[in-house]
Amino acid sequence: MFMTLEVIPLPVSDIDRARDFYRDKVGFHVDIDQEVMPGMRIVQLTPPGSGCSIALGESIWEMTPGPTPAPGAYQGLQLVVADIEKAHADLVARGLDVSEPVRYSEADGATFMYFTDPDGNGWAVQEYRKRATEPLHRLLTEQAGA
Repeated sequence: MFMTLEVIPLPVSDIDRARDFYRDKVGFHVDIDQEVMPGMRIVQLTPPGSGCSIALGESIWEMTPGPTPAPGAYQGLQLVVADIEKAHADLVARGLDVSEPVRYSEADGATFMYFTDPDGNGWAVQEYRKRATEPLHRLLTEQAGA
């Protein structure tokens, strides 16, 4: 049985502000921005090239068991890029306040930069140079035997 992680609900205080931030500053695509059922507006955004999206919405938390996380409570969300210098330049050009890349070692996967959204949810961007020649979607297709 295959399982895919495709949507992560993200706790935010203002859906429109968060949508605009992720769309305009980070470059995510807005897949859905609508009332999916009476009283439940969902905004789903996907990073370019990703198979996993984030979902914003006040009523999301009413449908899931457990406590409702506070806006800004999520830390360590991670994006992966093949070229961190190019990604840094693109994000800075979009107006994102992102840290300079830090190379913790020469190993592939050991370079990161960081940013937070307007609520304080914390993101890391990891450089994994191997993704330039081995995109994740191709590897997953091969694993599935397609």
